[in-house]
Amino acid sequence: MVRRLNNGPVVEPPTAVIVDDEAELRGYLKRLLAALWPELSICAEAADGAQALKLIHDHRPQIAFLDIRMPGLSGLEVAARLTPKRPCHIVFVTAYDTYAVDAFEQRAVDYLLKPITEERLRQTVDCLKEKLAAAAPPTELAALVADLLAKRAAERSAPYLEWLRVQRGDGVELVPVADIIYFQSQDKYTGAVSRTRTHLLRTTIRALCAQLDPDRFWQVHRSTIVQVAQIANVDRSLTGRGLIRLKERPETLTVSRPYLQRFRQM
Repeated sequence: MVRRLNNGPVVEPPTAVIVDDEAELRGYLKRLLAALWPELSICAEAADGAQALKLIHDHRPQIAFLDIRMPGLSGLEVAARLTPKRPCHIVFVTAYDTYAVDAFEQRAVDYLLKPITEERLRQTVDCLKEKLAAAAPPTELAALVADLLAKRAAERSAPYLEWLRVQRGDGVELVPVADIIYFQSQDKYTGAVSRTRTHLLRTTIRALCAQLDPDRFWQVHRSTIVQVAQIANVDRSLTGRGLIRLKERPETLTVSRPYLQRFRQM
């Protein structure tokens, strides 16, 4: 669809592709964009990096929303393979890469941290509109992406967190990560909850996400990470969120909407 402004030149609507290996998250982002930027045309969606490269080559979108962590080619690797002949504004989407977020902020690169909120997406949309209106060239990403890919390679070779160092009086107690049922933010601390105790850690949920094995521990809320093996069942609440019932704790945990895609069989 094209528009003509005041009998002037025909104005093509801005175009974008959305790349994420989770269909639910692609749909969630697409719905938010439709509400915040109705003029934006989502010309294609991709579930992996290889498909994304082909779609960007075929459709030549002005914007690409790239999830960083995907099977096969990551969003960073997709960005690294884009040639100057296929320039587009990149918005990285990430749930875990805290070092990447720091790098993006320092170099003014657009990014969205999962779970994506309407307020944060509105800021990105405003920024993209300004760039398109000014015909600003896409940010040069080659050096940044090369640096982040090197850090990710080092991260993959590093072991996941197995022990927690907990301050106990004048000493330090070592607590096995395997004993923790869930982690939850508590004011300035994070509570690491086992069957019988809650250990207070001087760290954030975001930092823990980067250190925990993602196959054993799932983030289910911006303030909560749960050990998958400790989930008894998940029900839907009246508000459309999820409620986790645990095997060895009486309390329930809330699953916010952006994370419900983890429980596809609900």
